[in-house]
Amino acid sequence: MEIGQKIKAIREGKGMTAREVVAHLTMGAPSYSRIETGASEPTIDSLKKIATALGVRVGDILDDDFQPELLTAQDTSLIARVKQIDSLDEEERKIVFALVDALAGKKKLKEDIGRMLANANRLISG
Repeated sequence: MEIGQKIKAIREGKGMTAREVVAHLTMGAPSYSRIETGASEPTIDSLKKIATALGVRVGDILDDDFQPELLTAQDTSLIARVKQIDSLDEEERKIVFALVDALAGKKKLKEDIGRMLANANRLISG
């Protein structure tokens, strides 16, 4: 797969429009379109910016084994939520991150308690 085809496949796999990608770049839509269609090759600098806009590494674009079709609807949903969080002001983002940290901590605590109870039951039964 050519670089332009790979970029387009990754973009589509992430549920992004070309316009959304171009919004993160210093090039216009026609230049980006020429890259996706293979009419021109991206510079290294452009490739880095495109990879960042797509949320992948430059190596992913260049890697023949990278399979953008493995991106799931869950990935797309997560990307949409991250964009929403990114649009919040700094104080609101801090609150969202604190909530996420608290939920992750709660999940870990439940798992730890579950393991301790299982170990205690084994000791009692054993």
